[in-house]
Amino acid sequence: MSGKLYGLGLGPGDPELITLKAHRILQSVPVIAWPAPDTGPSFARSIAAPYLPEGQIEVPIVVPMRTERFPARDVYDKASVEIAAHLDAGRDVAVLCEGDPFFYGSFMYVFERLAADYPTEVVPGVSSMMAAASAAGRPLAARNDVLSVVPGPLSDEELTNRFNAADALAIIKIGRHFNRLRALIAKMNLLPHAIYVERVSLGAERLMPLAEVAEDTAPYFSMILIYKGGEDWIQALPGSKT
Repeated sequence: MSGKLYGLGLGPGDPELITLKAHRILQSVPVIAWPAPDTGPSFARSIAAPYLPEGQIEVPIVVPMRTERFPARDVYDKASVEIAAHLDAGRDVAVLCEGDPFFYGSFMYVFERLAADYPTEVVPGVSSMMAAASAAGRPLAARNDVLSVVPGPLSDEELTNRFNAADALAIIKIGRHFNRLRALIAKMNLLPHAIYVERVSLGAERLMPLAEVAEDTAPYFSMILIYKGGEDWIQALPGSKT
């Protein structure tokens, strides 16, 4: 009998935001796998670290961090073969994923390769978008507001269309696109409604109006929240200058 594959959402970074279910699975599975950049430690593993028992087998999935495209498929092909070997031996495997596994999560690349052949369960986690709204003390959206999640690497034309179509925005993957995004937000007169959040739920968390950020770049774990909907009480909350 094969082992079971788990995709574990670990939340935005604070280990206390791990769900009870993810905690139980973390402490019971004999094998964990986790993505890690080739430039440093794994963020996902660092979230889970306080709860990991001794003696677990660990499978690092080392992903090169590059601005140019690289053959990521090869990385996940190789990792999936290693994970499948443990499953074939009857060992359950939990793949760790910061945030939620199916919200821009790396687990989906393992899922597409193995889920058809092995029992699989995805355990949702608190996304950084939800945690950022909570930290900011402002709802993402209310009533009939349309919320749009927008990746920063999109073109200015596409971003403009997305910004115009939504009442509320969560802009992710801002990194080296930060200065361009801020300029576009200012051009569209949305700067007074924009909040910048960095490393949410961690000790190094930064949260401030976007207009007050001095830097021209942002770290990977950062996002911009914008509310321009019709709820006046949200518009009047801290961070908005209406």
